[in-house]
Amino acid sequence: MGGHAAFVWPAYAVSALGLGGLAFFIWRRDSRVRARLRALEERRAENPRGEA
Repeated sequence: MGGHAAFVWPAYAVSALGLGGLAFFIWRRDSRVRARLRALEERRAENPRGEA
């Protein structure tokens, strides 16, 4: 790499960690949103016409 390996490989590592972190946070938020949607759907099934 013409003497630039000391800069290139850490840049790859930082990029991979950043992308991995983003994927993790997206996965975690997706889990929470799906759980909330499931709860809302269950609540709707118990009271289909929106009666109090």
